[in-house]
Amino acid sequence: MARSSKGWIRRHVTDAHVKKARELGYRSRAAFKLLEIDAKDRLLKPGFKVLDLGAAPGGWLQVVAQKVGRRGRVVGVDLLPIKPVPGATIFQGDFRELDLEGALGGKADVVLSDMLPNVTGVPSVDQARAAELTLAGIGLCKKLLKPDGAFLVKVFHGEAFDEVLMALKAVFQTVAARKPAASRGESRENYLLARGLIRH
Repeated sequence: MARSSKGWIRRHVTDAHVKKARELGYRSRAAFKLLEIDAKDRLLKPGFKVLDLGAAPGGWLQVVAQKVGRRGRVVGVDLLPIKPVPGATIFQGDFRELDLEGALGGKADVVLSDMLPNVTGVPSVDQARAAELTLAGIGLCKKLLKPDGAFLVKVFHGEAFDEVLMALKAVFQTVAARKPAASRGESRENYLLARGLIRH
């Protein structure tokens, strides 16, 4: 096993958020990223319709289902299989090929995207693929998101970051960066929170 892989495993096993996720029954430490952003920005409210793109293994779905309650509607999509989450409807497939508005029963109040492409290990290729997914998510928001809705998307600092930021600013009224404490310090990941579709 490569030294970098061993180091990652060691950090993962001793990670406080990983331990806390196990204790609280969350499927991933990523749940705390969403909880932190929601505490600051009040994204998720009872009765909301929420779409989660790249939802595996389901940590964000667990948080969303708790927040929106029985009156809400939660739909998760991923190419990977996801074990059932109480209160959520799950699809395995490409979000670009699914009737997600039908599954939600209308337009979404919030679209979440924690998507990652299949990683090649070549930074420029991986960043370009991640940007392509994000741009597809923005396109989906233009059709599926309520005018006053919000889009929270994971992005990575690199060559494609400016392209993604410009694309978001062309579609949304406000775009703000979020770096939750649960995100590992060495990680290049960031989250962008875009709100309010611009009427064209």
